[in-house]
Amino acid sequence: MKYKAYSLHNYLTIPQIDKLDKQFIQDINVVGSVLPFKVNNYVIDELIDWDNFEDDPIFKLTFPQRGMLDEAHYKEMEASLSENTDKIYQKKVSNGIRLQLNPHPAGQQDYNVPEIDGVKLSGVQHKYRETLLFFPSAGQTCHSYCTFCFRWPQFVGMNELKFATKETELLVKYLENHHEVTDLLFTGGDPMIMSFKVFEKFIEPFLSDDNKTNIQTIRIGTKALGFWPYKFVTDKDADDFLRLFERLQERGINLAIMAHFSHPRELQTEVVKTAIKRIRKTGAQIRTQSPVLNHINNKADIWAEMLRTQVNHNLIPYYMFIPRDTGAQDYFSVPLIEALHIFRTAYKQVSGICRTVRGPSMSCFPGKVQVVGVSEINFQKVFVLRFLQGRDPNWVGRPFYAKYDPNAVWLDDLEPAFGDSFFFEEESVNGKKFSYQVS
Repeated sequence: MKYKAYSLHNYLTIPQIDKLDKQFIQDINVVGSVLPFKVNNYVIDELIDWDNFEDDPIFKLTFPQRGMLDEAHYKEMEASLSENTDKIYQKKVSNGIRLQLNPHPAGQQDYNVPEIDGVKLSGVQHKYRETLLFFPSAGQTCHSYCTFCFRWPQFVGMNELKFATKETELLVKYLENHHEVTDLLFTGGDPMIMSFKVFEKFIEPFLSDDNKTNIQTIRIGTKALGFWPYKFVTDKDADDFLRLFERLQERGINLAIMAHFSHPRELQTEVVKTAIKRIRKTGAQIRTQSPVLNHINNKADIWAEMLRTQVNHNLIPYYMFIPRDTGAQDYFSVPLIEALHIFRTAYKQVSGICRTVRGPSMSCFPGKVQVVGVSEINFQKVFVLRFLQGRDPNWVGRPFYAKYDPNAVWLDDLEPAFGDSFFFEEESVNGKKFSYQVS
C-alpha cells in the first residue's frame, strides 16, 4: 500500500467522509483547529469500522471529537472560524486556547533539559538517571495522530512549544560525559516517520569503533506498527531499517521497539503480524504500552484481549499508563480507582506470561507513580502508591499513601494521607527542592 495522509485541510477527500453528518464535520473543524489531526489510508481502510464509526474506538483514537474541548473553548474557536476569515486571528485564538491546556506537563520544559558546555540541549530530556530522551527534528510528526497524545504541542505549529534538535554531536558528547546513562530513547513525534538515510545518521555514532558512550540499550518509541506497519514490510527502505536493527544487535546494543497499541484491532491485520515477525527476526525486542482511555479501551476485557494477543505475537507488555494532564485529558481520563479496577481485572484474566505489564502508572513531575491499590490504615481509607521511576533513584519502589478520593484522575488531585506533604516534597534532587504541582 502507498502511504497517503489526510490532515484538516484535505480530510474531506476521504471517501468515507460522506458517512459523517454536518455536526461531525463541524466538530472536526473546530477541535482540529486547536488539537492536531492527521490520519492515513491504512487507518481509514483497515482499522476503522465505518458502519459503526460513532462508537468505533479507532475512529475516536484518530478523529477529533467534540468532547476533547470544554464547551467554552469549543464555542470560542467555533466563533472565530464562523465570524472571522482572518487566518492570523483564528491562529491567535487557537494558540490562546492551546496555552491553557498545559502543553508541557511534568515540568519537562523547565526541569528536564540538560546542558553541556553552557549550551541547552533543546531536543533532549534527562529526567531519569539511566535514560535520556532524544527528539530528532526530522521525527517530529507521525503517520497518524492519536487524539489523546500528550505530545500534541509538537504538531500544532507553535515552535516555542516544540522539543527538537538536529544536533547529534552535542548529544554524543553529553553521553560520553554521562556514563550513568545506559538507555537512549528516540521519541517524537515518531522516529519511524524518518527515512532510513536520515535515521541512520543518528545511529551511526553508536556503531562506530570510536563510540565512548555507555549506551547499552537503544529504544525507539513508535506507533508505526499500529498505524503504518508497511514501514517494516514493503516501504522502499524497510529492509534497510531491519538490517540496521541487526547491526545494533551484532554490536552488542540491545534494541527495544517501544510499540504503542491502544486497542486489539491494531494487532489483527496481516501486515502488522508480518511486520512484527520481521522485526523480531533481527533480534530486537518489541515492548508494548498504552494509556487506559475513556471511550477507547476502558474495559478490562479489552485489556485482557490486548495483552494475550501481544504475547501470542511474542511481544512484551510493558505499561498501562494514565492519560497525562494535558490536552484532552478530561475527555480520555478515568478515575484512578477505575483504572486500578481495569488493570486488576485484566491482570486476573491473563496468564503469568502476560503479567510483565506495569500499571496503572502516571508519568508525572516527580516520576512514574504506580497506583498499587486501596487499603485501610488507622481506620482511614487510602491509596497505596509507589515509584516505578523517579527523579531521585532512591525513590524507586518506595511506597507512599494518599487520601482515598474516588474522583481523582491524577497525582495533583490527591492529598497526603499522613502529614502535610508527600515524602518526596520534603527531599531534594541535585540540591533542588521540588513540588509536584508544577504544570
